[in-house]
Parts: sequence; C-alpha cells; structure tokens
Amino acid sequence: MPVVEAASPGDQDDLLKLDRQVCFALAVAARNVIALYRPLLEPMGLTHPQYLVMLALWERSPRSGGELARELALDPGTLSPLFKRLEAAGLLERRRVPGDERTLAVTLTTAGRDLRREAEAIPPAIVERLGMPPAELEDLRAVLDRVIRASRD
Repeated sequence: MPVVEAASPGDQDDLLKLDRQVCFALAVAARNVIALYRPLLEPMGLTHPQYLVMLALWERSPRSGGELARELALDPGTLSPLFKRLEAAGLLERRRVPGDERTLAVTLTTAGRDLRREAEAIPPAIVERLGMPPAELEDLRAVLDRVIRASRD
C-alpha cells in the first residue's frame, strides 16, 4: 500500500495550512477586537454582548425581543439573560405588550439613554487603538457584511 505524505510546511498549495484559513483569521480578529472593548466597557458596567444590545436600543427603543434577536443575530434564549442583567442595572425595562402577551417590549430607561453619551467615546477609541484609517475599517466592515450574508444563504 503506498504511503501518502503530508504536504511540506512550506507548500503554498496546502489548503489545510492554518494561516490560509478564513475561520482562523476571523476567530482571532474577533477575539482581539472584542478584547479592545473590555477596558472601555468595564467602567460603564457593560460586557460586549450587553453593549451590542444597548447599541441596538440606542438606535430605536422600544423594540421587541424577537426584533433584537434578529438584528443582533442571537438566539432569543441568549438574549434573555442579557436583558435581565441590563434591567437589574437599571438600563432597560421589559414588559409584555398589552393584547399580545407573547411579545416582549424592551425599552431604555432614562439611565440607559443617558449612558449613550458616555458610549460615544468608544468608536473613536477603538479606531485609534487599531491604528487603521477609518476608510479601511469601513471597507473591512463591507467585506464582513458580504461574508455574513453569504454564510446565511
């Protein structure tokens, strides 16, 4: 029986090289970028997932839990504990919609709306920390949006 040799480490045609994997690059980039947010969010009492919920609510509040789940591409079961913690922190309120007990309306409190002013410093701080021109980051975001759309199909 012939022995099949593995591709040599320097072989550019090796499709299984770690540094050629999109999944690896995305995973490391995501972990590293989210880590940049931690020291900025901690003084605000937010985790990164909670920050994403707040971003969506700062765009529009109230919103239904289902709408937030779709917008954030998260399972509703994942959002429930985030809502509970943000509600306990006094940043949002959850209420059932009268006449539709299945729908949960999520609304910012005054404290939640006020926190937006503090959060406005985060995007420029991230851009500065990354040291990349804003146009390059916008291009990256556009490519990632295409990856997201393609991976959903």
